Amino acid sequence: MALGSDTNNLRISLKKYFGFDNFKGNQENIIRNVLSGKDGFILMPTGGGKSLCYQLPAIIMEGTAIIISPLIALMKNQVDAMRSFSTDDGIAHFLNSSLTKMQISKVKEDVLSGSTKLLYVAPESLTKEENILFLQKIKISFYAVDEAHCISEWGHDFRPEYRRIRPIINKIGNAPIIALTATATPKVQHDIQKNLDMLHAEVFKDSFRRKNLYYEIQPKINATKEIIKYISNNKGKSGIIYCLSRKKVEELAENLVVNNIKALPYHAGMDAATRSRNQDMFLMEDVDVIVATIAFGMGIDKPDVRFVIHYDIPKSLEAYYQETGRGGRDGGEGRCIAFYSYKDIQKLEKFMQGKPVAEQEIGRQLLLETVSYAESAVCRPKVLLNYFGEVMEGTCGNCDNCLHPKEQFEGKDDIVNALRVILEVKEKFKVDHIASILSGKVNSALKAYDHHKISLFGIGKDKDEKFWNAVLRQALIARFISKDIESYGLLKVTDLGHEFLKNPVSFTLTLDHDYTARQDDSDTGAAGGGAMDTELFSILKDLRKKIAKQNELPPFVIFQDPSLQDMAIQYPIDIDELINIAGVGVGKANRYGKEFVELIKVYVEEKDIIRPQDMVVKSVVNKSGFKVYIITSVDRQISLDDIANAKNLSLKELLTEIEVIINSGTKLNLDYYIDQVVDEDHQEDIYQYFLEDAKTESIEEALAELGEDEYTEEEIRLVRIKFMSEMGQ
Repeated sequence: MALGSDTNNLRISLKKYFGFDNFKGNQENIIRNVLSGKDGFILMPTGGGKSLCYQLPAIIMEGTAIIISPLIALMKNQVDAMRSFSTDDGIAHFLNSSLTKMQISKVKEDVLSGSTKLLYVAPESLTKEENILFLQKIKISFYAVDEAHCISEWGHDFRPEYRRIRPIINKIGNAPIIALTATATPKVQHDIQKNLDMLHAEVFKDSFRRKNLYYEIQPKINATKEIIKYISNNKGKSGIIYCLSRKKVEELAENLVVNNIKALPYHAGMDAATRSRNQDMFLMEDVDVIVATIAFGMGIDKPDVRFVIHYDIPKSLEAYYQETGRGGRDGGEGRCIAFYSYKDIQKLEKFMQGKPVAEQEIGRQLLLETVSYAESAVCRPKVLLNYFGEVMEGTCGNCDNCLHPKEQFEGKDDIVNALRVILEVKEKFKVDHIASILSGKVNSALKAYDHHKISLFGIGKDKDEKFWNAVLRQALIARFISKDIESYGLLKVTDLGHEFLKNPVSFTLTLDHDYTARQDDSDTGAAGGGAMDTELFSILKDLRKKIAKQNELPPFVIFQDPSLQDMAIQYPIDIDELINIAGVGVGKANRYGKEFVELIKVYVEEKDIIRPQDMVVKSVVNKSGFKVYIITSVDRQISLDDIANAKNLSLKELLTEIEVIINSGTKLNLDYYIDQVVDEDHQEDIYQYFLEDAKTESIEEALAELGEDEYTEEEIRLVRIKFMSEMGQ
């Protein structure tokens, strides 16, 4: 049915079909534009209500709206949502490869009868000849291209099939088109409109500012442990964790589960039924956390996602913005935490190798923007909004950079020097090149253009390239310079920049974060942190001595000093915690650990000690493939020389690996090899030394005692391994 333009009538329909009293943002104007038969480009942040912009006009207009959508899961969610607003299930259908022939017949029957107001199709389904012929038979009210950023090669979810949409629409039959996306830079927007042949379309842009979202970047140090701590301190809250690889998704989900967190994995390598089940369990709150690759989340309508964590930094700021936008869609709490390590960026760059040169260049530019965002100490929403072409006045007061500001300094002269260099090289170079000139760092690119010979070369040589990158980044935010995206990021001085050069005024700059100064990408689970409690260490040594005497063993066989030192840092108070101590495996913990953890528990209570861990982070038992290879090879009695050669190791390196395995509580029988290479008398002497005379496990002390002329280091290490395996397990 047709509807007049009367505002009251439109709001009556909104209330009738969706239960809302008022429109949000630009919704009403967008819907009027659709009802008047005009094309429209809608740029609205996640949670801004894009879906309503085509759902309401589809219901009240004559004919069927064709909604082109990229994911089957997304279509299912949208169809389920529409059916919940209506008494007739036929009001919305999807047409894709997941349907049986019988289901497809039912869809077509409802569409032809006129009862279906919204038909969701994937771009792949749209191109099938049988579907084109079918759609030519019906009255189409309008086309809606959802997630339209998929059209652009500069968008984060580029899908080549999306670029075929316009020719197919021309074939089916023209009707108004609306393109909708939550993330589009000016470049991506132009790309979308040009490809859909809708440069004349009305453009509706809502602000990208989401005031309820808190943004934070953390260095990637013990990331799994930090994630488990965060979720355990926010029990019952719903969250999404994004990882770049399927392997990491599975591994992290498993780690969450063993730490009593209700979590499930989601990635494209899983079968469709499992993916769908896991997604539904998350939506129905049977689990709190979904660990996913970017295959998850597009259009997921869960309003109460309270945190979005990026274990790996994403490939672009568009992807990051859209993924974080899934948090706090109800206007409530939404914490967006990303773990950053430059090593991850280098990995992503390697993944691009082998792709066409233009695609690699686009990918690198997008990655550079992500690095800039992560390392910047400027208000994070301000940086994000600047990237999407929106100017934000002031600061948010609700991100890590605003709440914990970095050092600021007077930057007037630095901005002037940067602008002068950009103009000197005719505005034909990118950020890194300009930073090299300013810092006076000669490289092959500078030599190629003789830029190491220009008068301004090294004008800021008292500062490094990282500093000048930060200056240029903040000059971009201040709109003194712009990036020519068509030319892959060449810097241009804006009118504002030229004005600043003529009349420089005081300008405050902020130092960047320096994540390279810290430990990088360490998810090793190694003990870390506090100073050792020397009093506890001394008490633990006394206990070790007592237990050693009871078992008629040298103390080091029970636990070695590094393990006691770690206990005096971590204060483990049960066997599960003891297993996470350096050099303590399950076997040793169960055999000798009870008295140690009981002593530590009493000590902690008496001294009222606040332990460094807020919680226990249990590790999934996960022996590396190399360790498993060693254990199975020894079980098969393969010569240690052959094992070492197979893994390109020296025998000395292999023995070090075997010692680690033994010390963590795994028993190995090397008699078959030791009997071949160590004289029987030597074996007996070395074994007796460690059993009766040794004060420590030191090889040097053993050599000094037994005689370096008669015994070799290799012999002593082999027999010590035999001794530790037999007596220490």
